[in-house]
Amino acid sequence: MKENLEFMEIAINEAKKGLKKGEVPIGACVVKAGKVISKGYNIREKSKNALKHAEIIAIEKACKKLHDWRLNDCEIYVTLKPCPMCAGAIVNARIKICYYGADETNANDNLCEQIFESTRLNHKTILKKEEKYSSVCATLLTEFFKNKRK
Repeated sequence: MKENLEFMEIAINEAKKGLKKGEVPIGACVVKAGKVISKGYNIREKSKNALKHAEIIAIEKACKKLHDWRLNDCEIYVTLKPCPMCAGAIVNARIKICYYGADETNANDNLCEQIFESTRLNHKTILKKEEKYSSVCATLLTEFFKNKRK
């Protein structure tokens, strides 16, 4: 779907903003009714706060803009499959669908799915991979960490 690709490009541009500031290049945007409500990128280094992931930033901004913690009719586009903390925030915000680019590479890659499908939570979020941008998103991260190790 063309719209999905445009929104993923916005998330990638957010990741690039973070990259320019020395942050791990992960970006996100929240969309409602085909319009971008909010955007965000990692600011953990700048803020010195472990909670400041791209998804959390975008969700906070969306809640503020919509004056509601329930983002029922929203979707989120993220350059990397969400970590457990962000997956929990996405479900708790009641976001309908989470589109992501790159897969997480560590052994517990299925934690996101487990959280999204948990019977302990009263909302389910659909997880969809945007294959077209998978390599672009993964390369951003790979190059970032390769340069960090130099």
